[in-house]
Amino acid sequence: MRDNTASSAPARARHQAGLDDLAGTAATSHVSDAVDVAEAPSAADTAEPGSPPRPQALLLTFFGVHVFGRGVRVATSSVLDVLGRLGVSEHATRSTLSRMARRGLLERDRRGRQVYLGLTDRSKAILHDGETRVWRIGAVNTHWDGTWTLLGFSMPESWQRQRHLLRSRLLWAGFGSLQGGLWIAPSTIEVEPLLQGLDAADHVKVFQARALPPTDVGELVHDAWDLDSLAAQYRRFLADWSADGPRAHTTDVLARHLLLQADWLQIVRRDPRLPREHLPGDWPAERAQQTFRLLNAELEPAARALAADVLDTVAEPPATPHPPPDPASH
Repeated sequence: MRDNTASSAPARARHQAGLDDLAGTAATSHVSDAVDVAEAPSAADTAEPGSPPRPQALLLTFFGVHVFGRGVRVATSSVLDVLGRLGVSEHATRSTLSRMARRGLLERDRRGRQVYLGLTDRSKAILHDGETRVWRIGAVNTHWDGTWTLLGFSMPESWQRQRHLLRSRLLWAGFGSLQGGLWIAPSTIEVEPLLQGLDAADHVKVFQARALPPTDVGELVHDAWDLDSLAAQYRRFLADWSADGPRAHTTDVLARHLLLQADWLQIVRRDPRLPREHLPGDWPAERAQQTFRLLNAELEPAARALAADVLDTVAEPPATPHPPPDPASH
């Protein structure tokens, strides 16, 4: 099976490049939606690992924290205020909101002179999966049963877009590129959503397997994933959020809480959650996760209280019921 993908260092470079293609969106179990939203991000959306989150990442985090699951829409002026507290210009925020609306992530609701922004089904799915990654599954796979999902694909040379999109979706779902078109993930992965809209089912082979001697699983993990880069991101998070780190100087509690959430999500969306037994002994993910959760518990009450005072919100309108089928049409 041919993927035109080399192994080892070049594959790891492509692995990170594919993740960078996804920068600016939150994680989602609806992988096709997430990748399609970010398939061609602008320079304003993307961020190098370890750099401050870009406007779209901050905005999705804002909507995830203060709008998702609360049955409300928020005034554009409130969004501009909060992003301004993080140093994002009004122009950058407005242009990013416009792109998000064009991508089907936001709905506009004009009431008098004010425009209120609400979530779509697409953005709700993305934010739900981000919430799952942050709060439910954790940064390290501690309950792995030894099962690997193996996937190989070979597509016609003319299918460049489909190959690129499938690779991006595989990276998003936690796969690593092992060798010669063979991709691998340390869990049972539902592959059908990754193929949605690609017409690629006939070009993909999927198996579940267990490693047998003489396979060196530790070496396999190092070949398929760039552990050094991922560990560096966790260590940067720990340094940034230490008592004397640069994030400690963000005095506005609403801005600081939002930045904490965005920083953490920017890391966990890149993490394939590899089995703990096959990670280096000094792996920093769990330490970083503990730091995140302690700081969040410290900041969240004051941030939510301030948000209740400064955010202009209105109730989300009830969903429009679908009309019953017309018997005369049958």
